[in-house]
Amino acid sequence: MNDLKSFVRGHYHKIVQMRRDLHQIPETAYTEENTARYVANVLADLGISVSTGIARHGVLGLKRFGSAGKTLMFRSELDALPIVEQTGLPFASKNPACMHACGHDGHMAMVLGAAAVLCEMDPELCGQIKFVFQPAEEGPGGAELMIKAGIMESPLVDFVLGCHLWPDIAEGRVGVRSGPLMAAMDRFDIKISGRGGHGAMPHLCVDALEIGTQVVGALQRIVSRQMNPLSPTVLTVGQFESGTAFNVIPGEARICGTTRTFDPIIWESWPSRIEAVVRGVCHSMGADYQLDYKQGYPVTVNDASMCDWVRQWAAATVGSENVMEPEPTMGGEDMSFFLKAAPGCFFFLGVGRIGGAPIHNPHFDFNENVLLTGVEIYCRAALSLLRKS
Repeated sequence: MNDLKSFVRGHYHKIVQMRRDLHQIPETAYTEENTARYVANVLADLGISVSTGIARHGVLGLKRFGSAGKTLMFRSELDALPIVEQTGLPFASKNPACMHACGHDGHMAMVLGAAAVLCEMDPELCGQIKFVFQPAEEGPGGAELMIKAGIMESPLVDFVLGCHLWPDIAEGRVGVRSGPLMAAMDRFDIKISGRGGHGAMPHLCVDALEIGTQVVGALQRIVSRQMNPLSPTVLTVGQFESGTAFNVIPGEARICGTTRTFDPIIWESWPSRIEAVVRGVCHSMGADYQLDYKQGYPVTVNDASMCDWVRQWAAATVGSENVMEPEPTMGGEDMSFFLKAAPGCFFFLGVGRIGGAPIHNPHFDFNENVLLTGVEIYCRAALSLLRKS
């Protein structure tokens, strides 16, 4: 294809319309029935073989080209967030308290757009492409379940590619980083059981709220006093619930939080470290506890060779001066499971602009021209890795 950029631009209105259609029907993790149906219908209309209902609502499109060859996989997410949209867009969410505030509508539109373009370029390619749309990226994570269902096999995936719209990078730039890009992400839930009673009689009680405050403070000291400061780690308590009235000492407290790290040894040590802190504080104060620790997503690690390829494809798309290396982020991604199963790259597309909102914000939106960049990079990947010799 001599003028790929113009060819991709010819699909602009279709790509934007798909993004806007999807933006209006957001669905949270494992409820993505309408979103999955929309995606499956687009793929089927392109003549792509479609499998649905994988890991509940996951969709797999398989496009085989004329002759045998490698298998390339493009991945997107289906799910949205439980956020009330405040963008005021004419195509705003029609689902109350649910919004595509993390760019997944754009991610789906780019993969579908690449499918549309590449189906028209069929004679130039060999091998096959898997177009994967996974549920529940925002948690608890659908990628691992799709892998267990066999989507990386028959045919075996040789290369994986995915991207994320990223407000921390200026609009028009592409971020590519080899090695660790996003942190391992876990969740913990703690229930503290004391003995409630009258606020005027603390000596007859075991104050779960006060014990909970000590637990929160002690948990923070894991990072500040047990971790090497040269190894980035985060422990955040995001929820603390206790008490029912001003004059009642609570008999129960609930604490919920997350840990983040790039270090696999630290990742494995989190449960025992947190258990030791909670046990020590609670038992010293006469309380019982329950700890539920769930390991979430491993570190998102990009393959160095694939990153070299993506930098070349991105430079051909936006110019080498607009390809940069982003800082690692403590955000987590279950794209990490796909990258453990096959060599690949998860890259960032910059959507940052003055006055723009961050992801997971009710005002998040982006310049839809950026979608063309993502589609073109996907298409260049296919032309490079699956081109007939």
